[in-house]
Amino acid sequence: MVFVVQALVMVALRWVDPPTTAFMAANPAGSIQQSVPVEHVSRNFLAAVIAHEDAPLPYRSGAFEWDVLFSRAQAHLRGEDDPSGSTIPQQVAKNLFLNQELSAWRKAVEAGLAAELALVVDDRRMLELYVNHAQFGPTLYGVCAASWYYFDTPPDTLYPEQAIQLAGLLPSPGHVRRAPGGGLDFEVEDGLGWLSRSHVVNAQNRLPRHLDRLGFQPVEDVGITGLAADEPDSGDDCSERPQEVADLIAAEGTA
Repeated sequence: MVFVVQALVMVALRWVDPPTTAFMAANPAGSIQQSVPVEHVSRNFLAAVIAHEDAPLPYRSGAFEWDVLFSRAQAHLRGEDDPSGSTIPQQVAKNLFLNQELSAWRKAVEAGLAAELALVVDDRRMLELYVNHAQFGPTLYGVCAASWYYFDTPPDTLYPEQAIQLAGLLPSPGHVRRAPGGGLDFEVEDGLGWLSRSHVVNAQNRLPRHLDRLGFQPVEDVGITGLAADEPDSGDDCSERPQEVADLIAAEGTA
Protein backbone atom coordinates (compact mmCIF):
# COMPACT_ATOMS: atom_id res chain seq x y z
CA MET A 1 0.00 0.00 0.00
CA VAL A 2 2.83 2.38 0.88
CA PHE A 3 4.43 1.83 -2.51
CA VAL A 4 1.14 2.50 -4.29
CA VAL A 5 0.66 5.78 -2.44
CA GLN A 6 4.27 6.77 -3.12
CA ALA A 7 3.83 6.04 -6.84
CA LEU A 8 0.63 8.09 -6.97
CA VAL A 9 2.36 11.03 -5.27
CA MET A 10 5.24 10.87 -7.72
CA VAL A 11 2.90 10.85 -10.72
CA ALA A 12 0.83 13.70 -9.26
CA LEU A 13 3.97 15.85 -9.08
CA ARG A 14 3.90 16.04 -12.87
CA TRP A 15 1.04 18.53 -12.54
CA VAL A 16 0.41 19.38 -8.87
CA ASP A 17 2.50 21.86 -6.88
CA PRO A 18 2.85 20.54 -3.33
CA PRO A 19 1.52 23.01 -0.72
CA THR A 20 4.48 22.26 1.52
CA THR A 21 7.61 20.09 1.65
CA ALA A 22 9.43 18.11 4.30
CA PHE A 23 12.10 20.82 4.51
CA MET A 24 9.52 23.59 4.85
CA ALA A 25 7.51 21.69 7.45
CA ALA A 26 10.64 21.07 9.53
CA ASN A 27 11.60 24.77 9.66
CA PRO A 28 10.77 25.96 13.21
CA ALA A 29 10.71 29.58 12.03
CA GLY A 30 8.04 28.85 9.42
CA SER A 31 8.14 29.22 5.66
CA ILE A 32 7.11 31.64 2.94
CA GLN A 33 6.58 30.16 -0.51
CA GLN A 34 4.48 30.74 -3.61
CA SER A 35 4.77 28.69 -6.78
CA VAL A 36 5.14 30.26 -10.21
CA PRO A 37 5.11 28.53 -13.62
CA VAL A 38 8.68 28.14 -14.78
CA GLU A 39 7.84 29.95 -18.04
CA HIS A 40 7.37 33.11 -15.94
CA VAL A 41 10.87 32.86 -14.45
CA SER A 42 13.77 34.84 -15.89
CA ARG A 43 15.90 32.80 -18.25
CA ASN A 44 18.92 34.46 -16.60
CA PHE A 45 17.97 32.75 -13.35
CA LEU A 46 17.12 29.38 -14.87
CA ALA A 47 20.41 29.31 -16.79
CA ALA A 48 22.31 30.28 -13.63
CA VAL A 49 20.63 27.53 -11.60
CA ILE A 50 21.40 24.84 -14.17
CA ALA A 51 25.03 25.98 -14.49
CA HIS A 52 25.50 26.21 -10.73
CA GLU A 53 23.62 23.13 -9.55
CA ASP A 54 23.43 20.53 -12.31
CA ALA A 55 24.89 21.40 -15.72
CA PRO A 56 24.28 17.86 -17.13
CA LEU A 57 20.55 17.99 -16.32
CA PRO A 58 19.35 18.58 -19.92
CA TYR A 59 21.66 15.92 -21.32
CA ARG A 60 21.53 13.12 -18.76
CA SER A 61 19.16 10.16 -18.77
CA GLY A 62 17.90 9.65 -15.25
CA ALA A 63 18.45 11.39 -11.95
CA PHE A 64 22.24 10.93 -11.80
CA GLU A 65 25.20 9.05 -13.20
CA TRP A 66 25.85 5.87 -11.22
CA ASP A 67 29.63 6.22 -11.28
CA VAL A 68 29.38 9.75 -9.88
CA LEU A 69 26.98 8.57 -7.17
CA PHE A 70 29.37 5.73 -6.28
CA SER A 71 32.30 8.16 -5.99
CA ARG A 72 30.24 10.40 -3.72
CA ALA A 73 29.28 7.45 -1.53
CA GLN A 74 32.90 6.32 -1.20
CA ALA A 75 34.01 9.83 -0.27
CA HIS A 76 31.26 10.06 2.37
CA LEU A 77 32.25 6.74 3.92
CA ARG A 78 35.88 7.88 4.06
CA GLY A 79 34.86 11.12 5.76
CA GLU A 80 36.06 13.20 2.82
CA ASP A 81 34.43 16.21 1.21
CA ASP A 82 31.84 15.49 -1.45
CA PRO A 83 33.73 15.45 -4.78
CA SER A 84 30.71 16.77 -6.69
CA GLY A 85 27.23 17.43 -5.38
CA SER A 86 23.65 16.32 -5.55
CA THR A 87 21.90 16.66 -8.89
CA ILE A 88 18.72 18.72 -9.20
CA PRO A 89 16.52 15.56 -9.12
CA GLN A 90 18.27 14.46 -5.93
CA GLN A 91 17.77 17.88 -4.39
CA VAL A 92 14.09 17.90 -5.38
CA ALA A 93 13.62 14.48 -3.75
CA LYS A 94 15.41 15.68 -0.60
CA ASN A 95 13.48 18.96 -0.40
CA LEU A 96 10.09 17.33 -0.93
CA PHE A 97 10.39 14.17 1.14
CA LEU A 98 13.43 14.13 3.46
CA ASN A 99 15.39 16.20 5.97
CA GLN A 100 18.86 17.65 6.48
CA GLU A 101 20.37 14.51 7.98
CA LEU A 102 23.66 13.60 6.31
CA SER A 103 23.76 9.86 7.01
CA ALA A 104 24.60 7.29 4.36
CA TRP A 105 21.11 5.80 4.80
CA ARG A 106 19.46 9.15 4.09
CA LYS A 107 21.63 9.57 0.99
CA ALA A 108 20.62 6.12 -0.24
CA VAL A 109 16.92 6.88 0.24
CA GLU A 110 17.42 10.20 -1.55
CA ALA A 111 18.98 8.43 -4.53
CA GLY A 112 16.14 5.94 -4.73
CA LEU A 113 13.46 8.62 -4.56
CA ALA A 114 15.29 10.74 -7.14
CA ALA A 115 15.58 7.82 -9.55
CA GLU A 116 11.86 7.10 -9.19
CA LEU A 117 10.95 10.76 -9.57
CA ALA A 118 13.03 11.10 -12.74
CA LEU A 119 11.04 8.25 -14.32
CA VAL A 120 7.77 10.18 -14.16
CA VAL A 121 8.81 13.86 -14.14
CA ASP A 122 10.52 15.40 -17.17
CA ASP A 123 13.42 17.86 -16.97
CA ARG A 124 11.26 20.95 -17.43
CA ARG A 125 8.98 20.00 -14.54
CA MET A 126 11.94 18.91 -12.42
CA LEU A 127 13.50 22.35 -12.80
CA GLU A 128 10.13 23.96 -12.04
CA LEU A 129 9.76 21.96 -8.82
CA TYR A 130 13.30 22.84 -7.84
CA VAL A 131 13.15 26.61 -8.31
CA ASN A 132 9.77 26.76 -6.57
CA HIS A 133 10.76 24.84 -3.44
CA ALA A 134 14.50 25.40 -2.97
CA GLN A 135 15.43 27.50 0.05
CA PHE A 136 16.74 31.06 -0.45
CA GLY A 137 16.72 32.45 3.07
CA PRO A 138 15.99 31.46 6.68
CA THR A 139 12.24 31.24 5.92
CA LEU A 140 12.13 31.87 2.15
CA TYR A 141 11.43 29.12 -0.37
CA GLY A 142 11.09 29.47 -4.12
CA VAL A 143 12.14 32.11 -6.60
CA CYS A 144 8.83 33.98 -6.38
CA ALA A 145 9.34 34.91 -2.73
CA ALA A 146 13.11 35.34 -3.10
CA SER A 147 13.04 37.75 -6.06
CA TRP A 148 10.50 40.01 -4.37
CA TYR A 149 12.19 39.84 -0.97
CA TYR A 150 15.73 40.61 -2.04
CA PHE A 151 15.27 42.66 -5.21
CA ASP A 152 11.69 44.08 -5.18
CA THR A 153 11.03 42.49 -8.56
CA PRO A 154 8.98 39.62 -9.98
CA PRO A 155 10.92 36.52 -11.01
CA ASP A 156 10.46 37.19 -14.72
CA THR A 157 12.65 40.32 -14.64
CA LEU A 158 15.70 39.14 -12.69
CA TYR A 159 18.87 40.61 -14.22
CA PRO A 160 21.95 38.40 -14.67
CA GLU A 161 23.73 39.67 -11.53
CA GLN A 162 20.59 39.23 -9.42
CA ALA A 163 20.09 35.75 -10.86
CA ILE A 164 23.67 34.78 -10.08
CA GLN A 165 23.37 35.99 -6.48
CA LEU A 166 20.20 33.96 -5.92
CA ALA A 167 21.76 30.87 -7.48
CA GLY A 168 24.78 31.38 -5.23
CA LEU A 169 22.55 31.21 -2.16
CA LEU A 170 21.37 27.68 -2.92
CA PRO A 171 24.17 25.75 -1.16
CA SER A 172 23.84 27.84 2.03
CA PRO A 173 20.62 29.85 2.23
CA GLY A 174 20.24 30.15 5.98
CA HIS A 175 22.67 32.95 6.82
CA VAL A 176 21.47 35.95 4.85
CA ARG A 177 18.78 38.61 5.04
CA ARG A 178 17.49 41.49 2.95
CA ALA A 179 19.66 44.59 3.00
CA PRO A 180 17.91 47.92 3.64
CA GLY A 181 16.44 49.03 0.33
CA GLY A 182 17.06 45.63 -1.24
CA GLY A 183 19.95 43.27 -1.91
CA LEU A 184 21.73 40.68 0.20
CA ASP A 185 23.04 41.37 3.71
CA PHE A 186 25.32 38.78 5.33
CA GLU A 187 25.73 40.56 8.67
CA VAL A 188 23.38 38.18 10.47
CA GLU A 189 22.98 37.37 14.14
CA ASP A 190 24.26 33.80 13.96
CA GLY A 191 27.66 35.02 12.76
CA LEU A 192 27.66 32.58 9.84
CA GLY A 193 26.99 35.10 7.11
CA TRP A 194 30.48 34.46 5.78
CA LEU A 195 29.35 30.96 4.75
CA SER A 196 26.47 32.16 2.59
CA ARG A 197 28.61 35.04 1.29
CA SER A 198 31.37 32.66 0.21
CA HIS A 199 28.96 30.66 -1.94
CA VAL A 200 27.55 33.81 -3.55
CA VAL A 201 31.06 35.10 -4.29
CA ASN A 202 31.98 31.73 -5.79
CA ALA A 203 28.92 31.96 -8.07
CA GLN A 204 29.81 35.52 -9.05
CA ASN A 205 33.32 34.42 -9.97
CA ARG A 206 32.33 31.27 -11.82
CA LEU A 207 28.94 31.66 -13.47
CA PRO A 208 29.33 34.67 -15.78
CA ARG A 209 31.70 32.86 -18.11
CA HIS A 210 29.36 29.86 -18.26
CA LEU A 211 26.38 32.06 -19.05
CA ASP A 212 28.35 34.02 -21.66
CA ARG A 213 29.43 30.79 -23.33
CA LEU A 214 26.16 28.84 -23.24
CA GLY A 215 23.50 31.54 -23.04
CA PHE A 216 20.00 30.14 -22.63
CA GLN A 217 20.69 26.94 -24.59
CA PRO A 218 20.56 24.65 -21.52
CA VAL A 219 17.22 26.22 -20.56
CA GLU A 220 15.86 25.52 -24.02
CA ASP A 221 17.25 22.00 -23.87
CA VAL A 222 15.16 21.20 -20.79
CA GLY A 223 12.08 22.27 -22.75
CA ILE A 224 11.60 25.96 -21.85
CA THR A 225 11.60 28.18 -24.93
CA GLY A 226 11.09 31.90 -25.44
CA LEU A 227 11.55 34.59 -22.83
CA ALA A 228 9.66 35.13 -19.61
CA ALA A 229 8.85 38.70 -20.65
CA ASP A 230 6.97 37.35 -23.68
CA GLU A 231 4.65 35.14 -21.64
CA PRO A 232 1.04 36.37 -21.35
CA ASP A 233 -0.08 37.48 -17.91
CA SER A 234 -1.70 34.85 -15.73
CA GLY A 235 -3.12 34.66 -12.24
CA ASP A 236 -0.18 32.65 -10.93
CA ASP A 237 2.72 34.54 -12.53
CA CYS A 238 3.99 36.17 -9.29
CA SER A 239 3.67 39.63 -10.86
CA GLU A 240 2.73 41.09 -7.47
CA ARG A 241 4.68 40.86 -4.24
CA PRO A 242 3.27 38.10 -2.01
CA GLN A 243 1.69 39.56 1.11
CA GLU A 244 3.80 37.37 3.39
CA VAL A 245 6.95 38.79 1.79
CA ALA A 246 5.67 42.35 2.22
CA ASP A 247 4.89 41.61 5.88
CA LEU A 248 8.38 40.18 6.44
CA ILE A 249 10.06 43.22 4.92
CA ALA A 250 7.89 45.52 7.03
CA ALA A 251 8.70 43.55 10.19
CA GLU A 252 12.43 43.76 9.47
CA GLY A 253 12.25 47.46 8.57
CA THR A 254 14.25 47.00 5.35
CA ALA A 255 11.88 48.52 2.80
